[in-house]
Amino acid sequence: MKFDFDLFVIGGGSGGVRAARVAAADGVRVALAEEDRYGGTCVIRGCVPKKLMVFASEFAPMVEDARSYGWDIQNNGFDWHLFRSKMQAELDRLEGIYRKLLANSGVTTFDQRARLVAPNTVELADGRRISAKIILIATGGHPIRPDTPGAELGISSNEMFHLEDLPKSILIIGGGYIACEFAGVMNGMGVATTQYYRGAQILRGFDDEARGLVAEEMKQNGIDLHTGTNVLEMKKVEDGIWVKSTNGQERVFDQVMFATGRFPNSGDLGLNNVGIKTGRKGEIIVDAYSKTNVDSVYAIGDVTDRVNLTPVAIREGMAFVETVFKGNPTAPDHELIPTAIFTQPEMGTIGMSEEEARDLRPIEVYCTSFKPMKQGFAGRSDRVLMKLIVCAETRKVLGAHIVAEGAGEMIQMVGIAIKMGATKEDFDRTVAVHPTMAEELVTMKTPVRTA
Repeated sequence: MKFDFDLFVIGGGSGGVRAARVAAADGVRVALAEEDRYGGTCVIRGCVPKKLMVFASEFAPMVEDARSYGWDIQNNGFDWHLFRSKMQAELDRLEGIYRKLLANSGVTTFDQRARLVAPNTVELADGRRISAKIILIATGGHPIRPDTPGAELGISSNEMFHLEDLPKSILIIGGGYIACEFAGVMNGMGVATTQYYRGAQILRGFDDEARGLVAEEMKQNGIDLHTGTNVLEMKKVEDGIWVKSTNGQERVFDQVMFATGRFPNSGDLGLNNVGIKTGRKGEIIVDAYSKTNVDSVYAIGDVTDRVNLTPVAIREGMAFVETVFKGNPTAPDHELIPTAIFTQPEMGTIGMSEEEARDLRPIEVYCTSFKPMKQGFAGRSDRVLMKLIVCAETRKVLGAHIVAEGAGEMIQMVGIAIKMGATKEDFDRTVAVHPTMAEELVTMKTPVRTA
């Protein structure tokens, strides 16, 4: 059978675009459909604009620090409108790059929704039907709101980048990295920030000691953080949004943001038309090579709900091309992925937490917490954390956890060593770079505890 294309990609985010480009570069006839903006969650409504907002929010304490270092600097406040216009211009530029990369690679693009109608056929929103030997679904995910009375009054992370004006006060509901990152951003921009999380501690799943320090520093920075607290009811009142919570409080906020989870974008894709299996959240179930239960259909990225990170989606896209079009079966590697959480303070992590590791094998824990030189000289009480989890038998470093300015940059480098199987003695043999915070990773000689 002759197909219109060898590969049809549904979704123009980072994973879908990378797969389309790499395949097209090898002479594969590729088409891609995207109903929204190219670049997906990361470029348009996630990593990139969020990091720009993090940068913007960090300057207020920098100004205070600069004065302590002898600079005569005045802080006349933050101009949200100026920043927002520059941020949107940057996102427009990046989307243009994505479009150009696809065009230069020879990928045919359709700026509309596509859905499956048969194992080798998609239907566009305008009614056209296009056949392809292989179909790749890379539609990402979306934020969800809880089933709470009045929840429609709140916004999600998607809308945070498009606020007309900064609110004077905001309630952020959730305890994951998105909630905690935006709490830091809003607080840094001068918004009175309150955060509710129903669990006992924020950043569930990360190392307890590391997330405990992040929570404590967030409070020290002025965020009104309440754990063990959830929202019961919300309603619109004259001066904002009235919120009743499980801690007995009734408060009014200018804005409420939900960061209570994300679900895969698998609805209305025609999955039932071809019998593609999905999980409880709607995630597309795939094998180790990203293939669904239908031989001609594959899926990558957040829509599969495996490891929901942009670089992982890109790796999955490249592994898909190796497997399907280059004859080199390649399963994406989901082990030992370094991760950064752009809270304030920042956190970087790779491998096992102390809690995970101690349940599996005997371990040694090397840890230190201290005031960094830069902030200490400026009179701030900020603390940082450097922590290594070591297998007592093999001496391999099973996990590293950093809470500090630039933790994301540090964990990228540490991740290489741990991915290679470095032992504690490999760290010990490495000469310290002095004076730096990261030197503590190679100078901790005695475990603080064993388990």
